Amino acid sequence: MPPSDPPAPGPKRRELSEADYASGVLAGDRAILGRAISLVESNARGHHELAQRVLTQLLPHTGKAQRVGISGVPGVGKSTFIEALGGMLTGRGQRVAVLALDPSSERSKGSILGDKTRMVNLSQDPRAFIRPSPSSGSLGGVGRKTRETMLLCEAAGFDVVLVETVGVGQSETMVGDMVDFYLVLLLAGAGDELQGIKRGILELADLLAINKADGSNEKSAERARREYESALELMHGKDDEWKVPVVKCSSLTGAGLVALWAHVERHRQETTVSGSLERKRKQQLLRWMWQMVESELLYTLKHHPEVRKLRPELERQVRAGELTATLAAQQLLTAFGLGEEPTVST
Repeated sequence: MPPSDPPAPGPKRRELSEADYASGVLAGDRAILGRAISLVESNARGHHELAQRVLTQLLPHTGKAQRVGISGVPGVGKSTFIEALGGMLTGRGQRVAVLALDPSSERSKGSILGDKTRMVNLSQDPRAFIRPSPSSGSLGGVGRKTRETMLLCEAAGFDVVLVETVGVGQSETMVGDMVDFYLVLLLAGAGDELQGIKRGILELADLLAINKADGSNEKSAERARREYESALELMHGKDDEWKVPVVKCSSLTGAGLVALWAHVERHRQETTVSGSLERKRKQQLLRWMWQMVESELLYTLKHHPEVRKLRPELERQVRAGELTATLAAQQLLTAFGLGEEPTVST
């Protein structure tokens, strides 16, 4: 039997211009929003330049959304919590975007978050939009992509942007530096309640929420709430004007979510009136600018032809203990055109 002909290729997608992207995002066109996010995620230089032009056009239409970061220990139920919270907000008529800050699998270079399969109901909600932000292993890359995706979602008219982190060390700080409000989810009944979470995360938090406070776990959740509340009394928070609330909630029953979100809204109102929200966002923009400078410099250095020639042998010598890391770094910088050739006196 002769082999069948391969299926005819479908029609080629029309290339979008800068104006197409901008007008489509502003109109809330989800297909164009998705393509605009893919554009800012692309590592191609041509795409990068177009993305920046599109973002520049959209900047005047950004900044109105509530930016909320959500983190938590493994197994705390972030996805279930976000789905419950997002559903409550869309039920009130708000539009919610969920961005997952995902450092990606180092082996497969693919996203390790299956957000749309984990948030089935929210992914089907016409008022919600869910997007992972893979970075192929680069936390700096994912920081840029998530920030720019957030701007696109704001320009598209979303009222709330929830940024989820997988909770792997530095990613919490990255999220804390791009949102207005940082919410940390915790579990009760896991031994010493103050173990398994870093002091630095507690210092970042604007609110602590003991999740899964339902059924037989309700008493231990209240005990954990009191313990964390006492722990916070001994610490100086990042904002002396804001006393960090510690609440209980249940993603399963929805209990406590209304009160939890009331704290988020109160924080927004108080920081807007005091002017601290505007100051914070301006500081975040400046830090973002310098992070991008550092990221671009490092990329340029690593791909410089002279640096690429020296790198394998210098790395071998450092691994073998034949050369200090400092001298190796100096040689790489000299090859790049910075500094002078290092000398070692004998």
